[in-house]
Amino acid sequence: MLNFEYYNPTRIVFGEDTVKRLDELVPQDARILILYGGNSAIKHGTLDEVMNALGQRVTVAYGGVQANPEYEHLLGALEKIKEHEINFILAVGGGSVIDGAKFLAAAAKFADEDKWKILEGSQITAALPFATVLTLPATGSEMNSGSVISYRSRGLKRSFSSPLVFPKFSILDPSKAVTLPERQTVNGIVDAFVHIVEQYATKQTGAAVTDEFAESLLRIIIRVAPTLIAEPENVQARGDFMWAATNALNGLLRLGEVGDWSVHGIGHQLTALYQIDHARTLAVVLPGVWQYKLEAKQAKLAQMARNVYGLQGDDERELALAAINKTEEFFQQLGVGTRLADYDLGKDDVKALVQNLEKIGATSLGEDKDIDLNASREILLSRL
Repeated sequence: MLNFEYYNPTRIVFGEDTVKRLDELVPQDARILILYGGNSAIKHGTLDEVMNALGQRVTVAYGGVQANPEYEHLLGALEKIKEHEINFILAVGGGSVIDGAKFLAAAAKFADEDKWKILEGSQITAALPFATVLTLPATGSEMNSGSVISYRSRGLKRSFSSPLVFPKFSILDPSKAVTLPERQTVNGIVDAFVHIVEQYATKQTGAAVTDEFAESLLRIIIRVAPTLIAEPENVQARGDFMWAATNALNGLLRLGEVGDWSVHGIGHQLTALYQIDHARTLAVVLPGVWQYKLEAKQAKLAQMARNVYGLQGDDERELALAAINKTEEFFQQLGVGTRLADYDLGKDDVKALVQNLEKIGATSLGEDKDIDLNASREILLSRL
């Protein structure tokens, strides 16, 4: 097991009817920007519930955050922060809204006028406090310090991370997810699943506790996925998945392990260039990365075959291949395309994707930093 250090200051308030706790959790003198996505927060009453819980505090609402939060749209929210002297941000939504809140929290205190420099690696030294009311479980952003932002007009999608942008608290009410459209539910399932395996299906490090935790979360997601689709108002299933998705990326699964993240690195380009749902890009790229890195990942994939999918056998390679096949079948059973052709993309698009990887300097991806541009091209071509 590798050495590790773990820090996570986010307070989790889990359960039904917990939005009213905002009154005790948010400072009384807070001037709040409420950041949200589409009309669902309004349509289903969540925004009104939040407003009522905040009482007489000064609030300014800013909606329209896209599924992949767009830099130029967020700059409009930044103007609201300046105009109304906002000192607290509340994200009401899923990972995209929360990622947007993290960027705004950092940008509001970032001296340079070019806020995109935050996504290019410039250090942030201060951030506004912020919190979340989670309505779409998927990314784990409600309990971590990472954010992914798109700059659509430049064809870019980048991430940043800082301990200064952990949420102060996150309210996780599973009943808020029962109205999600099936597509968003499915995307959340795939997203959380891939977050887990990007940290788990790498190489053996002997991190037994972390491995078992990851395997249990994968089994839970596989078990509840059919219920989430067939019984969308099943709050028990929603709660199990919500907490699993949070734990998928709150830092626990990286302890003692070596992460991969090449699937995300390559998949981000599919979103940046073709606006394909983030989770669906992961479903396309993951099997290709695993096939390409089969030798290095064989032991862990065989372990996954046994401990997650319940398969048996002595041939490690065959078990590893079976784990890849079972995972792709799981995505397909959810109605998620796992080939570039499913999104009308071909060889010319692979060329453009690789060019974008070169543009952003993504030339040494994966746990061994050996997925260069040629390897990325080979992986993508294998997914046609």
